[in-house]
Amino acid sequence: MEETINEDINKIKKEVEEVGNILFSSETWFDIGKLGLKVFFIILLSIIVVKVGKSVISRAFKVKLKGALRHTERRETTLVKLLQNTLSYVVYFAAILAILSAFTINVAGILAGAGVLGLAVGFGAQSLVKDIISGFFIIFEDQFSVGDYVQINAAVGTVEEIGLRTTKVSAYGGEIHIIPNGNISEVVNYSVNNSLAILDIRLAYETDILKTEKLLETFLAGLSEGYEALISQPTIVGIQDLGTSEIVMRITAETQPVMQYAIARNLRRDLKIFLDMNDIEIPYPKMVMYQPKK
Repeated sequence: MEETINEDINKIKKEVEEVGNILFSSETWFDIGKLGLKVFFIILLSIIVVKVGKSVISRAFKVKLKGALRHTERRETTLVKLLQNTLSYVVYFAAILAILSAFTINVAGILAGAGVLGLAVGFGAQSLVKDIISGFFIIFEDQFSVGDYVQINAAVGTVEEIGLRTTKVSAYGGEIHIIPNGNISEVVNYSVNNSLAILDIRLAYETDILKTEKLLETFLAGLSEGYEALISQPTIVGIQDLGTSEIVMRITAETQPVMQYAIARNLRRDLKIFLDMNDIEIPYPKMVMYQPKK
């Protein structure tokens, strides 16, 4: 019994001595320091590459190309963000593999296992693949870009972000709609072409139409402050409708994309003031009461 106990004690002493030799060995600490420096330089190098790469991508898109090939600002913003994110994913993934290799971990085996696992998951992730493919074609075909005012399915607002899997749309009230790209079936983009503000002015039947048209043309030609978004002078289209109690005159104004609402609001306000100043009546429902004779 005592011999067994002594043997166990001797084994423990030997193990402690071996651990002590390892811990207090200069070679051990040299290897640990060398490994730590490798990891540090890998992380530092990856951060530098990402920062420099993002800067290069950003500057490359700031160069305005002369000739037929020109990138619009809206598409530049989308492509810059997408390329920068892709660069970050690739560099950091490579850095992780390099760190694992520094720890003498078999990276090839991990990649092979990940490939088999990815193949198995791929059969059950068809919707994810559909989202990614749809996202690629959205960006490639320039269907819409970051900053565009769009209607996607039932969501209406400004595009905040376009990824390979989802698109984020910010609504007027601040709501964020996150839409899988594979579910985007219909897109209305209001930011591609100039917009058109349409105003219908109701005038009384007693109004002198020719005189009113001349006054309105003078008024529309003098628009300046608050109308910087106008592309050209607003146009009097003519009499749009003859109602039961009013004449409807239509005015149209070509504006910068998505600025038609602001221009229309300003025009309605200033037109009301102008019509009042020139004693041009805007009809409104009136009630006339007749008292029968007795």
